[in-house]
Amino acid sequence: MPLLFLVYIVAYLDRINVGFAALQMNAALGFSATVYGFGAGIFFLGYTVFEIPSNLILARVGARVWIARIMITWGIVSAATLFVRGATEFYALRFLLGVAEAGFFPGIIYYLTCWFPGRDRAQTIAAFMTATLVAGIVGGPVSGALLSLHGAGGLDGWQWLFLLEGIPAAALGFVVLAVLPDRPADAAWLSADERRALVAQLEEEARRLPPDAHRIGAALASGRVWLMAVVYFTIPVALYAMGFWLPQILKSASGASDLGVGLLSALPYCVGAAGMVVNGRHSDRTGERRWHVAAPAIGGGIAFALAGLAHGTALPLALLSLAMLGLAAMFGPFWSLATTFVGGAGAAAGIALINSVGNTGGFVGPYLVGAVKDATGSYAAGLVAIGVVLACGGTLVLAVRDGGAGRPLIPETDPFVARTP
Repeated sequence: MPLLFLVYIVAYLDRINVGFAALQMNAALGFSATVYGFGAGIFFLGYTVFEIPSNLILARVGARVWIARIMITWGIVSAATLFVRGATEFYALRFLLGVAEAGFFPGIIYYLTCWFPGRDRAQTIAAFMTATLVAGIVGGPVSGALLSLHGAGGLDGWQWLFLLEGIPAAALGFVVLAVLPDRPADAAWLSADERRALVAQLEEEARRLPPDAHRIGAALASGRVWLMAVVYFTIPVALYAMGFWLPQILKSASGASDLGVGLLSALPYCVGAAGMVVNGRHSDRTGERRWHVAAPAIGGGIAFALAGLAHGTALPLALLSLAMLGLAAMFGPFWSLATTFVGGAGAAAGIALINSVGNTGGFVGPYLVGAVKDATGSYAAGLVAIGVVLACGGTLVLAVRDGGAGRPLIPETDPFVARTP
């Protein structure tokens, strides 16, 4: 878990560092808000197209080899962004970055289902996903400091940012290749009895799933999986609208230096980290999933909308912090719920489908905010729209029946599953 945590910090930072680079890059290259928003979001189109094939390859060849491959290639592409000179190159490299990273997050979620029983997954996934928030906490100040290297070695600050934040991903890929075990049976830190007990528990949980839950075709055709994909679509809309635009929103509101913006941007992520861990643990303790997703989503959506209507610096920052609190708190219970009705190769396919369809929201959110900013001269309407989308996702998840932590949802007891393939 510490290794996966570190890897995801680097992954998320390489995704959103374009938001900090934009503080200098947009002016240097003459990018409008629409051009920047499209380029930031096109990452997710490449990511989406190759998501399912990548996760199926991971299930076949093992997490160690495939996650290492993903990290090395995305590190190279991310560092290469320093060579961008125009919009076309920006779009191409952002798209290639998505292709390189495709399968990383759903691969990790699938990998965790091979290690942790269902009853423990919400807090485990929440603990893993706090890496996104730690990336936001440390990434802001670090990125702001790297921007201050402007002119060193003949490179602009935004070029140094892409270079020095891309190299660690490739380096960590070789670490993953050397030390990450593919399955519990390979875990050197467990005794033989512990390995047998864990494997037996996971196998028993898998046997309790319906036979179709392990089939790729059944997972891809499942109405439950598609409903979860639609719900998940609303999360990246908000998450990446926040990640890609927060530095510029704060810059516009406060007029602070690049380093000051980086420090201010850490606050929402600090607040979100606490909410993610607390909500994930409470969901596992109570065995309830749906309301642990719905309530934070609706509350976060309201906070996004109010932030769009607020003025000054302190109030919008406080509201965006509450929005991130609600957004982050959803993740553990959401993925715990999503992994209770698929298993084996079906889990690899189902998780990838949910993440693939959902991550198209990562294109919609940033592009929407940029287009609205160019049309109105303000971020207000874009933030209100993001809030409405997130609240709708929270309402929709209540249509998914929750079978409880660690207890699979099966057709005999779940009318929704009984009605869908």
